Amino acid sequence: MSVDGHIDDLAEERLTLSNAADLDRVDAVRATMDAIMVGAGTVRRDNPSLLVKSVSRRIERVSRGLPEDLVKVTVTEGGDLDPGSRFFTTGAAPKLVYTVRDAAAGLTARLGSAATVVDLGERVDLPALLADLSARGVRRLMVEGGGAIHTAFLTAGLADELHLVVAPFFIGEPDAPRFTHAGAFPQSPRHPMRLAEVRKIGEVALLRYTMGRA
Repeated sequence: MSVDGHIDDLAEERLTLSNAADLDRVDAVRATMDAIMVGAGTVRRDNPSLLVKSVSRRIERVSRGLPEDLVKVTVTEGGDLDPGSRFFTTGAAPKLVYTVRDAAAGLTARLGSAATVVDLGERVDLPALLADLSARGVRRLMVEGGGAIHTAFLTAGLADELHLVVAPFFIGEPDAPRFTHAGAFPQSPRHPMRLAEVRKIGEVALLRYTMGRA
């Protein structure tokens, strides 16, 4: 995020806040995961592939008995997802779309064989979503964003670790997308996170926090 807490500006072209070295670090973290998750807004806006990019890391995953690609996960209440987006068309691992009952049938028809649609019932319930992922063998989930998903996991107290990379500039646009939205966060001044690591990566700073009792 920028120094003033934004993850993008209001320009049409996607803003890159990080540098090559940190993007490689993110790829290394991805390679240790079972699944990766973004919100439907991120799928629509950024069209990410969410693959492990390093060939050597993909080979190393296979050598450890892991699939080359991560399971890809998104969540939507409206069901507005394009089966032609890179989320669905890249990678051989399963693609899972969690949604509410009212949108499930239409989304299943729209996506066809591109993904498995999971009906969470009347509302998106993150503990139920995580329980379903666990039943599918997912033990380590990387949540990449955007702001609504960050907020949902953090306010529900469902994150174990936060990697926050601060870029050396301000956005200065109040309506630009933020790292989190308004909410009741358990990580408050009275219950702060624990700072596990500070690392300089070029001109960006990685702050790695742990939370919860562990």
